[in-house]
Amino acid sequence: MDKLSQAARVAVKNCLKVKPNESVLVITDQPLRKIGYAFWQAAKQAKAEAILLEILPRKSNGAEPPSAVAEMMKEFDVLIIPTSKSMSHTKARRDACKAGARCVTLPGIIKDTMERTLNADYNKIAKLSHKVAKVVSKGKKAQVTTPAGTDITMSIKGRACEADTGLVHKKGDFSNLPAGEAYIAPVEGTANGVIVVDGAMAGPGLVTKPIKLFVKGGYAVKIEGGKNADLLKKMIEPFGMLARNVAELGIGTNYKAKITGSVLEDEKVLGTVHIAIGDNKSMGGKVSVSSHLDGILLKPTLRIDGKIVMKDGILRV
Repeated sequence: MDKLSQAARVAVKNCLKVKPNESVLVITDQPLRKIGYAFWQAAKQAKAEAILLEILPRKSNGAEPPSAVAEMMKEFDVLIIPTSKSMSHTKARRDACKAGARCVTLPGIIKDTMERTLNADYNKIAKLSHKVAKVVSKGKKAQVTTPAGTDITMSIKGRACEADTGLVHKKGDFSNLPAGEAYIAPVEGTANGVIVVDGAMAGPGLVTKPIKLFVKGGYAVKIEGGKNADLLKKMIEPFGMLARNVAELGIGTNYKAKITGSVLEDEKVLGTVHIAIGDNKSMGGKVSVSSHLDGILLKPTLRIDGKIVMKDGILRV
Protein backbone atom coordinates (compact mmCIF):
# COMPACT_ATOMS: atom_id res chain seq x y z
CA MET A 1 0.00 0.00 0.00
CA ASP A 2 1.39 3.44 -0.92
CA LYS A 3 1.84 6.19 1.70
CA LEU A 4 -1.14 8.23 0.44
CA SER A 5 -3.55 5.28 0.76
CA GLN A 6 -2.12 4.46 4.17
CA ALA A 7 -2.62 8.05 5.40
CA ALA A 8 -6.24 8.02 4.15
CA ARG A 9 -6.89 4.72 5.96
CA VAL A 10 -5.39 6.06 9.21
CA ALA A 11 -7.63 9.15 9.02
CA VAL A 12 -10.78 7.12 8.26
CA LYS A 13 -10.04 4.62 11.03
CA ASN A 14 -8.54 6.79 13.81
CA CYS A 15 -9.67 10.37 13.20
CA LEU A 16 -13.21 9.63 11.96
CA LYS A 17 -13.81 6.12 13.36
CA VAL A 18 -15.91 5.18 10.34
CA LYS A 19 -18.04 2.11 11.06
CA PRO A 20 -19.41 -0.52 8.63
CA ASN A 21 -22.59 0.62 6.84
CA GLU A 22 -22.18 4.28 7.82
CA SER A 23 -22.82 6.68 4.94
CA VAL A 24 -19.70 8.59 3.87
CA LEU A 25 -19.62 11.42 1.32
CA VAL A 26 -16.23 12.45 -0.07
CA ILE A 27 -16.40 15.86 -1.78
CA THR A 28 -13.42 16.82 -3.92
CA ASP A 29 -12.48 18.82 -7.01
CA GLN A 30 -10.08 18.37 -9.93
CA PRO A 31 -6.86 19.63 -8.24
CA LEU A 32 -7.36 17.22 -5.30
CA ARG A 33 -9.03 14.39 -7.21
CA LYS A 34 -6.29 11.87 -6.39
CA ILE A 35 -6.57 12.57 -2.65
CA GLY A 36 -10.37 12.44 -2.80
CA TYR A 37 -10.16 9.05 -4.49
CA ALA A 38 -7.77 7.75 -1.78
CA PHE A 39 -10.31 8.71 0.89
CA TRP A 40 -13.17 7.09 -1.03
CA GLN A 41 -11.16 3.87 -1.31
CA ALA A 42 -10.35 3.99 2.43
CA ALA A 43 -14.04 4.48 3.30
CA LYS A 44 -14.96 1.53 1.05
CA GLN A 45 -12.37 -0.62 2.80
CA ALA A 46 -13.98 0.35 6.11
CA LYS A 47 -17.18 -1.19 4.67
CA ALA A 48 -18.98 2.15 4.61
CA GLU A 49 -21.60 3.18 2.06
CA ALA A 50 -19.11 5.49 0.35
CA ILE A 51 -19.90 8.05 -2.36
CA LEU A 52 -17.35 10.19 -4.22
CA LEU A 53 -18.54 13.55 -5.53
CA GLU A 54 -16.49 15.98 -7.61
CA ILE A 55 -17.54 19.63 -7.76
CA LEU A 56 -16.11 22.49 -9.80
CA PRO A 57 -13.36 24.33 -7.88
CA ARG A 58 -14.75 27.29 -5.96
CA LYS A 59 -13.43 30.81 -6.60
CA SER A 60 -12.46 31.57 -2.98
CA ASN A 61 -11.89 30.01 0.43
CA GLY A 62 -15.28 30.01 2.13
CA ALA A 63 -17.35 30.03 -1.07
CA GLU A 64 -20.45 27.83 -0.85
CA PRO A 65 -20.82 24.56 -2.79
CA PRO A 66 -23.78 24.16 -5.19
CA SER A 67 -27.11 24.21 -3.29
CA ALA A 68 -27.91 20.60 -4.26
CA VAL A 69 -24.59 19.50 -2.72
CA ALA A 70 -25.31 21.51 0.43
CA GLU A 71 -28.61 19.63 0.80
CA MET A 72 -26.91 16.26 0.21
CA MET A 73 -24.34 16.96 2.91
CA LYS A 74 -27.04 16.93 5.61
CA GLU A 75 -27.96 13.33 4.77
CA PHE A 76 -24.61 11.67 5.56
CA ASP A 77 -23.03 10.31 8.73
CA VAL A 78 -19.53 11.37 7.67
CA LEU A 79 -18.20 14.08 5.35
CA ILE A 80 -14.60 14.12 4.06
CA ILE A 81 -13.84 17.27 2.06
CA PRO A 82 -10.45 17.58 0.33
CA THR A 83 -10.97 20.57 -2.01
CA SER A 84 -8.64 23.19 -3.47
CA LYS A 85 -10.59 26.00 -1.76
CA SER A 86 -11.73 25.69 1.84
CA MET A 87 -15.29 24.69 2.68
CA SER A 88 -14.60 24.88 6.43
CA HIS A 89 -16.24 28.26 6.87
CA THR A 90 -19.36 27.69 4.79
CA LYS A 91 -23.02 27.62 5.77
CA ALA A 92 -23.28 24.24 4.01
CA ARG A 93 -20.65 22.72 6.31
CA ARG A 94 -22.14 24.30 9.44
CA ASP A 95 -25.66 23.11 8.54
CA ALA A 96 -24.43 19.57 7.84
CA CYS A 97 -22.74 19.40 11.25
CA LYS A 98 -25.91 20.75 12.88
CA ALA A 99 -27.76 17.89 11.18
CA GLY A 100 -25.34 15.46 12.86
CA ALA A 101 -22.63 14.84 10.27
CA ARG A 102 -19.07 14.24 11.45
CA CYS A 103 -16.92 16.31 9.14
CA VAL A 104 -13.28 16.86 8.24
CA THR A 105 -12.07 19.38 5.67
CA LEU A 106 -8.64 19.25 4.03
CA PRO A 107 -8.49 22.48 2.00
CA GLY A 108 -5.61 22.58 -0.45
CA ILE A 109 -3.88 19.62 1.17
CA ILE A 110 -0.74 18.48 -0.62
CA LYS A 111 0.41 14.87 -0.88
CA ASP A 112 3.50 15.44 1.29
CA THR A 113 1.43 17.01 4.10
CA MET A 114 -1.04 14.15 4.04
CA GLU A 115 1.59 11.42 4.10
CA ARG A 116 3.64 13.11 6.85
CA THR A 117 1.05 14.56 9.25
CA LEU A 118 -1.94 12.20 9.22
CA ASN A 119 0.16 9.58 10.99
CA ALA A 120 0.71 11.87 13.99
CA ASP A 121 -0.49 10.94 17.48
CA TYR A 122 -3.73 12.92 17.53
CA ASN A 123 -4.47 11.98 21.14
CA LYS A 124 -1.26 13.81 22.10
CA ILE A 125 -2.15 16.77 19.86
CA ALA A 126 -5.70 16.86 21.29
CA LYS A 127 -4.40 16.97 24.86
CA LEU A 128 -2.20 19.99 24.16
CA SER A 129 -4.89 21.73 22.06
CA HIS A 130 -7.45 21.41 24.88
CA LYS A 131 -4.91 22.67 27.42
CA VAL A 132 -4.18 25.81 25.37
CA ALA A 133 -7.89 26.37 24.60
CA LYS A 134 -8.74 26.23 28.31
CA VAL A 135 -6.19 28.92 29.16
CA VAL A 136 -7.24 31.23 26.30
CA SER A 137 -10.98 30.79 27.01
CA LYS A 138 -10.53 32.26 30.48
CA GLY A 139 -9.01 35.47 29.10
CA LYS A 140 -10.44 38.87 28.27
CA LYS A 141 -7.60 40.44 26.31
CA ALA A 142 -4.97 38.96 23.99
CA GLN A 143 -1.76 40.54 22.77
CA VAL A 144 0.58 39.11 20.13
CA THR A 145 4.09 40.41 19.46
CA THR A 146 6.82 39.01 17.19
CA PRO A 147 10.45 39.84 16.34
CA ALA A 148 9.25 40.79 12.82
CA GLY A 149 7.18 43.65 14.23
CA THR A 150 3.72 42.29 15.02
CA ASP A 151 2.12 44.12 17.94
CA ILE A 152 -1.64 43.70 18.14
CA THR A 153 -4.22 43.58 20.91
CA MET A 154 -7.81 42.33 20.82
CA SER A 155 -10.66 41.56 23.16
CA ILE A 156 -11.59 37.89 23.54
CA LYS A 157 -14.02 38.51 26.39
CA GLY A 158 -17.02 36.16 26.29
CA ARG A 159 -15.64 34.13 23.40
CA ALA A 160 -14.81 30.41 23.71
CA CYS A 161 -11.49 29.10 22.46
CA GLU A 162 -11.99 25.81 20.59
CA ALA A 163 -9.56 22.91 20.20
CA ASP A 164 -9.07 21.52 16.69
CA THR A 165 -8.02 18.00 17.63
CA GLY A 166 -8.47 15.80 14.58
CA LEU A 167 -10.62 13.42 16.63
CA VAL A 168 -14.05 13.51 14.99
CA HIS A 169 -15.94 10.77 16.78
CA LYS A 170 -19.27 12.30 17.83
CA LYS A 171 -22.25 13.54 15.84
CA GLY A 172 -21.71 17.10 14.68
CA ASP A 173 -17.93 17.06 15.34
CA PHE A 174 -15.79 19.07 12.94
CA SER A 175 -12.05 19.37 12.35
CA ASN A 176 -9.42 20.20 9.78
CA LEU A 177 -6.95 17.49 8.83
CA PRO A 178 -4.16 17.76 9.60
CA ALA A 179 -5.42 19.13 12.89
CA GLY A 180 -3.64 20.80 15.76
CA GLU A 181 -4.63 24.23 16.95
CA ALA A 182 -6.60 26.17 19.51
CA TYR A 183 -8.59 29.01 17.92
CA ILE A 184 -10.84 31.87 19.01
CA ALA A 185 -12.80 34.65 17.30
CA PRO A 186 -11.80 38.04 18.76
CA VAL A 187 -14.67 40.40 19.55
CA GLU A 188 -15.50 42.34 16.39
CA GLY A 189 -14.18 45.90 16.30
CA THR A 190 -11.68 45.45 19.14
CA ALA A 191 -8.43 44.52 17.35
CA ASN A 192 -5.85 47.30 17.02
CA GLY A 193 -2.19 47.35 16.02
CA VAL A 194 0.04 45.79 13.36
CA ILE A 195 0.19 42.21 12.08
CA VAL A 196 3.41 41.24 10.28
CA VAL A 197 2.96 37.94 8.45
CA ASP A 198 6.46 36.46 8.06
CA GLY A 199 5.68 32.73 7.73
CA ALA A 200 3.00 32.09 5.13
CA MET A 201 -0.37 33.51 4.05
CA ALA A 202 -3.39 31.74 2.60
CA GLY A 203 -3.29 32.58 -1.10
CA PRO A 204 0.23 33.97 -1.55
CA GLY A 205 1.77 30.95 0.25
CA LEU A 206 5.31 31.20 1.61
CA VAL A 207 6.12 34.83 2.35
CA THR A 208 9.31 36.15 0.74
CA LYS A 209 8.70 39.70 1.94
CA PRO A 210 6.62 40.11 5.12
CA ILE A 211 3.03 41.29 4.68
CA LYS A 212 2.06 44.14 7.02
CA LEU A 213 -1.58 44.57 7.98
CA PHE A 214 -2.39 47.79 9.83
CA VAL A 215 -5.42 47.13 12.01
CA LYS A 216 -7.81 49.72 13.40
CA GLY A 217 -11.21 49.09 14.99
CA GLY A 218 -11.12 45.39 14.11
CA TYR A 219 -10.28 45.79 10.40
CA ALA A 220 -7.09 45.62 8.34
CA VAL A 221 -7.37 49.17 6.99
CA LYS A 222 -4.03 49.10 5.15
CA ILE A 223 -1.97 46.23 3.69
CA GLU A 224 1.66 46.58 2.57
CA GLY A 225 4.48 44.26 1.49
CA GLY A 226 5.23 43.93 -2.21
CA LYS A 227 3.80 41.26 -4.52
CA ASN A 228 2.42 39.07 -1.71
CA ALA A 229 0.49 41.99 -0.26
CA ASP A 230 -0.81 42.97 -3.72
CA LEU A 231 -2.10 39.42 -4.26
CA LEU A 232 -3.79 39.42 -0.84
CA LYS A 233 -5.53 42.74 -1.58
CA LYS A 234 -6.69 41.41 -4.95
CA MET A 235 -8.12 38.27 -3.27
CA ILE A 236 -10.18 40.16 -0.69
CA GLU A 237 -11.27 43.08 -2.88
CA PRO A 238 -14.45 41.40 -4.26
CA PHE A 239 -15.78 40.86 -0.72
CA GLY A 240 -15.50 44.41 0.63
CA MET A 241 -14.70 45.50 4.15
CA LEU A 242 -15.96 42.32 5.85
CA ALA A 243 -13.08 40.36 4.28
CA ARG A 244 -10.72 42.63 6.28
CA ASN A 245 -12.28 41.71 9.62
CA VAL A 246 -9.80 40.30 12.16
CA ALA A 247 -11.55 36.95 12.39
CA GLU A 248 -9.36 34.51 14.28
CA LEU A 249 -6.50 34.13 16.70
CA GLY A 250 -5.04 30.62 16.47
CA ILE A 251 -2.21 28.76 18.21
CA GLY A 252 -0.54 25.80 16.44
CA THR A 253 -0.16 22.51 18.37
CA ASN A 254 0.90 19.88 15.81
CA TYR A 255 4.44 18.61 16.41
CA LYS A 256 4.68 17.00 12.96
CA ALA A 257 3.60 20.05 10.96
CA LYS A 258 6.09 22.41 9.31
CA ILE A 259 5.93 25.60 7.24
CA THR A 260 5.50 24.55 3.62
CA GLY A 261 3.44 27.32 2.01
CA SER A 262 0.27 25.23 2.33
CA VAL A 263 -1.67 27.17 4.95
CA LEU A 264 -3.67 24.12 6.01
CA GLU A 265 -0.47 22.71 7.47
CA ASP A 266 1.31 25.99 8.21
CA GLU A 267 -1.32 27.17 10.71
CA LYS A 268 -0.94 23.94 12.73
CA VAL A 269 2.83 24.25 13.28
CA LEU A 270 3.72 23.99 16.96
CA GLY A 271 5.28 27.27 18.11
CA THR A 272 3.39 29.54 15.71
CA VAL A 273 0.40 31.84 15.99
CA HIS A 274 -1.91 32.65 13.10
CA ILE A 275 -4.31 35.53 12.65
CA ALA A 276 -7.03 35.33 10.01
CA ILE A 277 -9.10 37.97 8.29
CA GLY A 278 -12.64 37.54 6.98
CA ASP A 279 -15.37 35.12 8.07
CA ASN A 280 -15.61 34.10 11.75
CA LYS A 281 -19.17 32.78 11.84
CA SER A 282 -17.91 29.19 12.14
CA MET A 283 -15.98 29.99 15.31
CA GLY A 284 -18.57 31.88 17.31
CA GLY A 285 -18.22 35.29 15.67
CA LYS A 286 -20.74 37.50 13.87
CA VAL A 287 -19.13 38.10 10.47
CA SER A 288 -20.27 35.98 7.53
CA VAL A 289 -18.37 36.50 4.27
CA SER A 290 -17.11 34.11 1.57
CA SER A 291 -13.46 34.65 2.50
CA HIS A 292 -11.24 33.45 5.36
CA LEU A 293 -7.48 33.87 5.01
CA ASP A 294 -4.88 32.96 7.64
CA GLY A 295 -1.48 34.56 8.13
CA ILE A 296 1.21 32.67 10.07
CA LEU A 297 3.50 34.51 12.49
CA LEU A 298 6.91 33.12 13.46
CA LYS A 299 8.45 33.12 16.98
CA PRO A 300 5.41 34.84 18.53
CA THR A 301 4.90 35.91 22.11
CA LEU A 302 1.26 35.58 23.19
CA ARG A 303 -0.05 37.24 26.31
CA ILE A 304 -3.52 36.60 27.71
CA ASP A 305 -4.52 39.28 30.24
CA GLY A 306 -0.81 40.10 30.53
CA LYS A 307 0.23 36.52 31.33
CA ILE A 308 2.67 34.88 28.89
CA VAL A 309 1.16 31.79 27.23
CA MET A 310 3.83 31.54 24.51
CA LYS A 311 7.25 33.17 24.54
CA ASP A 312 9.23 33.47 21.28
CA GLY A 313 7.44 30.42 19.85
CA ILE A 314 7.67 28.24 22.97
CA LEU A 315 4.42 27.34 24.74
CA ARG A 316 4.33 27.93 28.49
CA VAL A 317 1.24 25.83 29.21
